[in-house]
Amino acid sequence: MKLFEIKKHLNHLDKIAFKLPDGTLVPEHFHVTEVGQITKNFIDCGGTVRKEEVVNFQLWNADDYNHRLHPEKLSSIIELAERVLNIGNHEIEVEYQAETIGKFGLDFDGQSFILTSKQTDCLAKDQCGIPDKKPRVKLSELQSATTCAPGSGCC
Repeated sequence: MKLFEIKKHLNHLDKIAFKLPDGTLVPEHFHVTEVGQITKNFIDCGGTVRKEEVVNFQLWNADDYNHRLHPEKLSSIIELAERVLNIGNHEIEVEYQAETIGKFGLDFDGQSFILTSKQTDCLAKDQCGIPDKKPRVKLSELQSATTCAPGSGCC
């Protein structure tokens, strides 16, 4: 989800809820402690220089059980970050405390924001000899291709 999309969704909500990938809700008393833009400059394993930019939200739970972040407040935090930090309309990455700081993507199901699992990946598969996809082989084709004739030396 990009930044303009969360702003659009916030305009139509009475309350904010975030769900973890397992379906459990982030406690209602969470805080958004950071809104920022992260720029990552790196070289992949194939030697290609790359640059990624994401808008970062950090969710945090405190002992402040009476705290509730309302959509209007989060919208104002986002607008301030856009104005002061010149944040662009990038994909949103959410940090949330798990065993260590977890990084999640963000989606919306019509009522709640969904923290989606992120995976590492090789960005230079062609350089590393990793096929894009495993070829699908029909078992019937495999059997006929590996049938050995007597005396052929394949058995």
